[in-house]
Amino acid sequence: MNNLHVRKGDNVKVLTGKDKGKTGKVLATDPKTSMVLVEGVNIATHHIKPRSATEQGGRKKVEAPIAASNVQIICPSCGQSVRVRHQEVDGKNVRICAKCAASLDVAVKAEKPDKKKKTEKKAKKAKDESAAPVEEAPEKEKAPAKKPAAKKAKKAETSEVPVEQGTDGKTE
Repeated sequence: MNNLHVRKGDNVKVLTGKDKGKTGKVLATDPKTSMVLVEGVNIATHHIKPRSATEQGGRKKVEAPIAASNVQIICPSCGQSVRVRHQEVDGKNVRICAKCAASLDVAVKAEKPDKKKKTEKKAKKAKDESAAPVEEAPEKEKAPAKKPAAKKAKKAETSEVPVEQGTDGKTE
């Protein structure tokens, strides 16, 4: 199994290819194939065929994976695209910026708890809202809508009175 210099959540810069110079956040990594999925980079169009009468077909824009060797991490402290060095700190193997010697793993770990706290707050807020009794406004009773008398009179005038016919088909 290969180790990658990039991890999910890192900001990276594309070094080669049609998207050279673009930056984005790593959405997923695949160490077996050394591929990474970067947000907004290497966009491919997938054609979707409708499978039923109610389903709609069309084209969908999707990020395609690119080789991990074609991206370089952007250091959060110095803001430049840098190579990664590995160093053991407090018994843990940590990724370090080659230019400013700042730890790249600390910045990623600092982001995760903030997101977790936000999602916990949202979940707690939604739970509180669902638990609170909701008072409904009393419904107003609506009387059936009355049609204007003029329309009724007009309908009465236009309705035809059935004419009696005899057995021979002549009117009496």
